[in-house]
Amino acid sequence: MAAANAQFPGERRGPGLNADLDPGFRRGTASIAALNALSPEELACRLSGPREEVAAFVRAAAEAGSAEAQARFGQMLLDGDGVVRDAAQAFAWFERGAYAGHLEAANMVGRCYDLGWGVGIDKAKAAAWFRQAAGRGLTWAKYNYATLLALGEGVAEDKAAALALFEEAAAEGNAKAHNFVGSFHEDGWAGPRDMDEAARHYAIAAEGGDFRGQFNHGRMLAMRGQTDAALHWMELAWENGNARFREQMIDYFRSRGDFPSTTGCAGGPPPRASSGRIS
Repeated sequence: MAAANAQFPGERRGPGLNADLDPGFRRGTASIAALNALSPEELACRLSGPREEVAAFVRAAAEAGSAEAQARFGQMLLDGDGVVRDAAQAFAWFERGAYAGHLEAANMVGRCYDLGWGVGIDKAKAAAWFRQAAGRGLTWAKYNYATLLALGEGVAEDKAAALALFEEAAAEGNAKAHNFVGSFHEDGWAGPRDMDEAARHYAIAAEGGDFRGQFNHGRMLAMRGQTDAALHWMELAWENGNARFREQMIDYFRSRGDFPSTTGCAGGPPPRASSGRIS
């Protein structure tokens, strides 16, 4: 753990021990020493029970000074997971964890500033937090900072630097970064256009579950006359995309005059924005 070496794994799943929260955890007076004294099985049990109990435990650990718990509790507040949704409090906990050195918390502070979650939108502050976490190796922060660099939001536009970061994030397995790298190659943003490389990265993004990549992969297949395969990936993009994305999908096909009626859905994927990003 970034804070006092508290162990707070969460990813482990041990047997259910039905252990009640210690009085100190219930009262919010837990200490880092008490956290460290818990076995992996006890921690797994505390993190896999009813969501309200998990939230109470995570909050107690956060108040005790665990930066991992601070980041987790911030996410729970943001999602309304076991607690009443409170974006402002989520931001406060993310910030607390970030100042304790937690990389995911720093990235989430950037996300809050980027999207206005619990705090006013400030692209420059978002970029500063993303840059800090990216510089320390966090893949999602590299993606987020690269996005701002590509769009010139909060920082001076620098497509070459953006591409370098997207390529790093893609090499680390980030499917969304592969989609953006594909857009760079297709549009020739930071070098010559390369449709084969674009198609390759879109395919990787699609296989990785990114719905924008699924659309772009389907679009590349359609351009090559592979209609059935294209429709398969476009259907997946529709199923996995959010409401706004679906609206863009419909607009895209209507604008082309080939609005699909045989895909099993009410529309197809969105236009590939010149930025490569549809949010």
